[in-house]
Amino acid sequence: MTLDDLNQAVANATGTTKAGAAKSVQAVLASIQEALTKKEKVSIAGFGVFETVDRPARDGRNPQTGQTIKIAASTAIKFKPGKTLRDKVNA
Repeated sequence: MTLDDLNQAVANATGTTKAGAAKSVQAVLASIQEALTKKEKVSIAGFGVFETVDRPARDGRNPQTGQTIKIAASTAIKFKPGKTLRDKVNA
């Protein structure tokens, strides 16, 4: 499903225009992004939890040359699906 497909599905489910649904979807996504940028946990009941995880700097190895390289510290986003979502996917 693409963003355009999601916008159309929201428009169909709510009976609004596709443009109005696109604004709503964009607002939700922007809110999630903003919260994750602040390293806040985003919990959506029945759907799942988005949270950030700090990955420390570490040594890696170039598989072609075998040379040791430094991998910089980074922040990753982790998603844990909720029970309702897991049950629907596994049905």
